[in-house]
Amino acid sequence: MANLLLIESPGKSKKLSQILGPGWIVKASMGHVRELANDGEDALGFDLLDQRIECRYEPRDARGQKVLADLRQVVKQADAVYIATDPDREGETIGWHLQQALKLKQPRRVVYSEITPQAVKAAIAQPRSLDQALIAAGRARDCLDKLVGYKGSKHVVWRLNIGAKSMGRVQSATLHLLCVREKEIQAFKPQDYWSVWVEYQEGFKAFYQAKRKANASADRETPDDAKEGRDGQESDRVTTQAEADRLVAIARTHPHHVTTVEGKVAQQAPPPPFITSSLQQAAGAKLRFSPDKTMKVAQSLYEAGHITYMRTDSVTLAAPFCAAVRQYLEQHDPTNVPSKTTRHRAVKGAQEAHEAIRPTHVTHLPAQLTVSADETKLYELIWNRAVASQCYPARLRKTRVVTTSGSVQWEAKGQVVEFPGYTRYWNNLSADTQLPALQQGQPLTLKQATADKKQTQPPPRYTEPKLVQLMERRGIGRPSTYAPTIKTLKDRAYVQVEKATLQPTPLGLALDEALATLLPELIQPEFTAQMEAALDTIAQGKQDWQAYLTDWHHTYFAPALAKASQLLHTQSAQGLPVDGVRRSQGATAQTSTATPSKAQATVTKTPCPKCGEAMQKVPSQSKKLKANHFLKCGATGCGTVMFWNPQGKRYELPYAQRSPDPEAFTDLPCPVCGALLERYRYTKEGKEKVMLRCSLLEHRRGKCKEVAFFQGHDGFWSPKFGTLKLDLVQ
Repeated sequence: MANLLLIESPGKSKKLSQILGPGWIVKASMGHVRELANDGEDALGFDLLDQRIECRYEPRDARGQKVLADLRQVVKQADAVYIATDPDREGETIGWHLQQALKLKQPRRVVYSEITPQAVKAAIAQPRSLDQALIAAGRARDCLDKLVGYKGSKHVVWRLNIGAKSMGRVQSATLHLLCVREKEIQAFKPQDYWSVWVEYQEGFKAFYQAKRKANASADRETPDDAKEGRDGQESDRVTTQAEADRLVAIARTHPHHVTTVEGKVAQQAPPPPFITSSLQQAAGAKLRFSPDKTMKVAQSLYEAGHITYMRTDSVTLAAPFCAAVRQYLEQHDPTNVPSKTTRHRAVKGAQEAHEAIRPTHVTHLPAQLTVSADETKLYELIWNRAVASQCYPARLRKTRVVTTSGSVQWEAKGQVVEFPGYTRYWNNLSADTQLPALQQGQPLTLKQATADKKQTQPPPRYTEPKLVQLMERRGIGRPSTYAPTIKTLKDRAYVQVEKATLQPTPLGLALDEALATLLPELIQPEFTAQMEAALDTIAQGKQDWQAYLTDWHHTYFAPALAKASQLLHTQSAQGLPVDGVRRSQGATAQTSTATPSKAQATVTKTPCPKCGEAMQKVPSQSKKLKANHFLKCGATGCGTVMFWNPQGKRYELPYAQRSPDPEAFTDLPCPVCGALLERYRYTKEGKEKVMLRCSLLEHRRGKCKEVAFFQGHDGFWSPKFGTLKLDLVQ
C-alpha cells in the first residue's frame, strides 16, 4: 500500500514524484472534475429554498467521469489520501469535490506555494483538514456566477435578438468599463492649445509657467510599470493664439535671468514583487503578452518548480527567500543591500492567502534555465522584480530652475540618478535630464522662443494590461478571473483588439446599452465589488453562504429580472428596436448609433418562416457571423432572426429554433445520454462530409460535446467511443 497525492495539473506529476520518491502515487484530477448539473429551473443545477440551497453535481464531462473512475480504483490501493490542489479558494473547492466524489472520509489537505523539496515535504509533514469556509466561498461563487449567467442570459440577453450569447457577473461589469470609455472617446471634442517655451544658449529649455506650483505630488508617485510611454514636458496650457503670441513677444523683447534654483535629493523606493495583476501588466507592457498567455507561461514555470504560485494578491515574501536575496546581493552587489529587510504595503482588499510571485531559488539565474523562450522572458521579469523589491532605493538629484523675462516666468526641471539602487534590476525611471550649473540672478542668452500648437487628445482605450489594472482597482473579480474574463469578452465578439487596445464592438456596445437599462445595478463595478467582498466574508467564516445567496436572489436579482422582463415585453409590444429603450428615455443619438437600428435595415424578399412577413437585412460586424449582416423579421412582436449559411447558400434559423429533420435521425443511441444519433453534413477542405452526433442540442453543448463519429472506409469511428458498422447507420 502507498500514500496517494491528488493534484490538479498533470504537469506537476513528474516533479512531485521525484520529490516524494517511492511509496507515493501522484495522480491529477485534470482541474475541475465536477460541476453543477444542467437541470432544474433554467438548468441551474440547484434549488434556491428558504435560506437553503440544494446543489446537484455531476462529472464535468466524459473526461471528468473517466478521471473519477480511475481515481476510485487508485484510492482503494492507498493507505492515506493527501489532497494537494492549488493553494487558493478554487483549489480548496476542487479538493472538496474530490472528497465528495471519491467518498474520502478523512483526506489530509496539504498546501504549498512552490514545488520544491523543502516546501512540499514541509506541507506533507503538517496536513490539515479541508477549510470549510473557503469551500463555502467557492461553492457560493459557482452558484452566484451560474445564477447571473444563466438566468440573465436566458431571460434578458437572448430576448434582445441582437446576436449576444451571454452576460455574467464579472464579464458584464468589465464590458461596461470598456463601453463607458468608448462613449467618452465618442463624445470627446478636441480643443486647440499652445505650449510656449524658450531655449537658452546656456544649453537648456524652459517652459511657460502661469503661476508658481505647489510641491508636485508626482515626485513622490511610484512610476507605473504598465505605462506605454511618457509625454514630454509642456508649458502650462495657453488656450488662444493671441495669448501665445503675446508670451513669445515678451520672451523675445525682454532680457532673461535666473530667478530660482532649487535642488534636492529624493529617494525612489523599490516596487513590490509581482502579484497576479502586476505580472500581467508588466508582461503586457514589456513582452506584449496577453493576460491569458502570461498565465499559461507562468503555469508552466510553476509546474516545473521555477516560481511560486502565480494566482495571488499578496506582496509578502517568505523570510527565507528575503534572507537568500540579501545573501545574493552581499556577494554580487554589496552596495545595494538595505540596512533592513524591505517590507511592502499590501493592496487594499487583498486576501493575502500566500506569497507574492517569485523565483523558488534566487540563485537560479534566468540565463541558466533550460526552458522555452517565452518562459525564459517571463522568468527574467519575475526574477528581476523579486530581487529589485529587496534592494536599496534609487537616489535621485532633482533640480528646478525658474527664469524670468519681463513679467513672465519659465520653468525647467532636471533629474539625475546619483545611485541606481533597485533600478539595476528593474528600471522604471525616465531618462536623465541634466541642467547646467546656474546661479540665482544669472543673466541668460535667449536662443529661440516658440509656441507649439497642439490639440487635446481623447482618453485612450485600455490595453489588456491596463484593463487588468483597472479591474483590480475597482474590485471586479479576483486574480484567477482577470485573464479568462478578457478572453471571454473577445471570444463573444463583445470586444476586439485594435492597435493593441481593446475596443467594444457594435455588438458589445449594444449589449451594454441594453443592460444599462434592464439591469443597471448589475453592470456597475461597485455593485460587483460588493459581491466580491461578500464572498471574502464567507471565506473568512463570517457569513453563511446559503443565507447570503438566497437573500441576494430574493431581495435583488429575482425582482430585477422581473422588472427587466416586463420592460422587454413592453418594448416588444411597441415594436421598438433593442436600443429603443434607451432612446425613449433620452439617451444621446451618438450612443444609440452603436448598434444597428431599423433605420439602417433594408427590406428583403425573404419571407419570415414563422409569420410570413418580409425579413429585413440588418448590418453586423460580429466575427461570429459568416456574413456582414443577418435577417430579422420586421413584424411587430415577432423578432425572428436568420443567419447566412455559405455552404448551403441559404439563410437558416438558429440551431435551437430549427425543426428536426426526421431523415437525419439514425437508430443508434448516443453513448452518453441515450438519445438518437443524427447525421450532420459539413464541408471540409472543399469536400462534403457526414458525421454522427447527439441529436439533442442542449446535450451537444454540454455532456455530449465529445460525441462525434466521423465517416471512414468501414463505417463511422470515434477516437473516444470506437467504430460503428456502416450497415447500422444507413
